[in-house]
Amino acid sequence: MKRVMIAVVGLSPQVVTEAVYGLAFEGKHVDEIHLLTTRSGRDEIMKHLLSPGDGKLAALCREYDIRLPDCGPHTLHVIRDEAGVELDDIAGQDDNERFLSMCLDLAWRHTGREDCAVIFLVAGGRKTMTSCLTLAAQLYGRPCDRILHVLVTPEFESCRDFWYPPKKSVPLTLRDPNGIPYTRETRYAEVTLVPVPFVSLRDRLDPALYERPRPPAELIAALVRDEEKFLSIDPAAGRLAYGGQECDLAPAQLALYAWFAARKKDCGRKRDTCRDCDQCYVDVQGLLDDTARISAIYQDIPGSRLVEEMSDSGIAALNKENFRSYRAKINARINDAFGPAAARLLGISSTGRNPVRYGIRLDRKRIRLVI
Repeated sequence: MKRVMIAVVGLSPQVVTEAVYGLAFEGKHVDEIHLLTTRSGRDEIMKHLLSPGDGKLAALCREYDIRLPDCGPHTLHVIRDEAGVELDDIAGQDDNERFLSMCLDLAWRHTGREDCAVIFLVAGGRKTMTSCLTLAAQLYGRPCDRILHVLVTPEFESCRDFWYPPKKSVPLTLRDPNGIPYTRETRYAEVTLVPVPFVSLRDRLDPALYERPRPPAELIAALVRDEEKFLSIDPAAGRLAYGGQECDLAPAQLALYAWFAARKKDCGRKRDTCRDCDQCYVDVQGLLDDTARISAIYQDIPGSRLVEEMSDSGIAALNKENFRSYRAKINARINDAFGPAAARLLGISSTGRNPVRYGIRLDRKRIRLVI
């Protein structure tokens, strides 16, 4: 399996060679490196780390016989403002949000690859930048992915000439806490990789959120939910509730929604979770073949009217066209009552083509239905 490193880099690109060096001594080769930085950080990277001929990354790989990772101008990601102009620094909340979006986009792209594990390196850049990459790792990281920090012997840490411990020790000019220069051999320098524990939130998010990159606010909002919330449906009481909140559906809408919930509950597939399962989904014809049951549910709902059931557009006269109208109205009401994140789980969703099939994503264990 390949290893892709995503690193935050400020004005000290030394963190990249230090990390590659540390990983090589653990027997781990990095195949691809993506660097998130500012315009001034990009200049430092191109001047020192990736400079043609004497770049420090290439020098490290030559000296220690490490295969050179894929890292160059095409793997540099520079933050830009709303006009597309590269920024020298992250100066405010808007800049920070753009940087977070960039981190999330890269994390989404590479954690979606089955051929690689991702190393999130949070040793460089401003603290706000490393916080953004850490959050991206928490939202998208898988069990095979890691967050790493690099520790260097303190006296070498701020030395601009130290990139990694060379095979042959050389003297470097360092400065003590008072700024007084002194000389120290590089054989005294140690590079330590520190795994940063993190709680992966990937399994807490609806899989549909991983189909494309999402805005930070949408991902965060999707997390602000209680995993133990239950969907309660009691047609005889005219009640549809989720997590203590209720949704007002017309009797015909509630009857149709309760029918879909019943299909979910009655699903005979034996597995612990309904995640990614759509066996209970049904096409419109399957729905139309069971209108008698929908009508029976409808007649138990307070306020139901036989005239509505028997009308050309009523619940007993379902067809492909008015089903779409019912579905749209039900989903809109659920979205208004419970919010977009919950609506993705609770709404009548669709899958497939020719025919399209419909169902509810929420795990059947979290549905309480009284019919």
